[in-house]
Amino acid sequence: MDLAALVSYLDGYLHVAEIPDAPHAVNGLQVANTGTVSRVAAAVDLCEATVRMAAEQGADLLLVHHGLFWRGLQPLTGRTHRRVAGLIAKNIALYSAHLPLDLHPEVGNNAVLARQLGVSPRGEFGEEYGVPIGRWGEVDVPRDALERQLAALMGQAPRLMAFGPERVRRVGVVTGAAGSMIAQAAAAGLDTFVTGEGPHHTFFDAEELQVNVFYAGHYATETVGVKALAEHLQGRFHLPWTFLDHPTGL
Repeated sequence: MDLAALVSYLDGYLHVAEIPDAPHAVNGLQVANTGTVSRVAAAVDLCEATVRMAAEQGADLLLVHHGLFWRGLQPLTGRTHRRVAGLIAKNIALYSAHLPLDLHPEVGNNAVLARQLGVSPRGEFGEEYGVPIGRWGEVDVPRDALERQLAALMGQAPRLMAFGPERVRRVGVVTGAAGSMIAQAAAAGLDTFVTGEGPHHTFFDAEELQVNVFYAGHYATETVGVKALAEHLQGRFHLPWTFLDHPTGL
């Protein structure tokens, strides 16, 4: 498939131009190849390991959630050079989508994880850069059942701050490092909040606001969106894909 046509489709499908993000996210095509795509690899992070794994899989497009430019302008030396040189040497294009993938209603991290948890969607909450990115909905399950379900989905036991009700009914999801949104979850009337990680002081946010908070892993919670996006491309354009698992354990 023509790379330019695929990038145009992704930009439109993910609404890349319309969604604000961190200044160094640089959503969209970050590295081009010679112009065609025949196999897609999906990964959470762009790093030397995922570049190497994409080459081993014969991919010519690498889809990631965290791309090249998180630290802003950098000289193309050292590991930055090795990442870019690895992509170019193996003719691998790089496409990155951060907030556009987090909040997408179909393949977004938050929507997909909420569906996997059996949460019936009701609305949005939690603002980042002026746009709501979280998804919330309703369930009716014991808290420990939700904990077991999260562990099964993520492949690791979540960290639970059990300060809300034992019977979970209103659940919000923001994947990644969204511990700072506990107050927004409480203000939205949610009794349970699922995210990846948060700083030390968020324990007291959960305790004093009486919200159940699950920290299920930054990496683990953000595997779902890139997988869903790659699967969507396979269904629409018949592009085979593979997931490159390089977990951080964080």
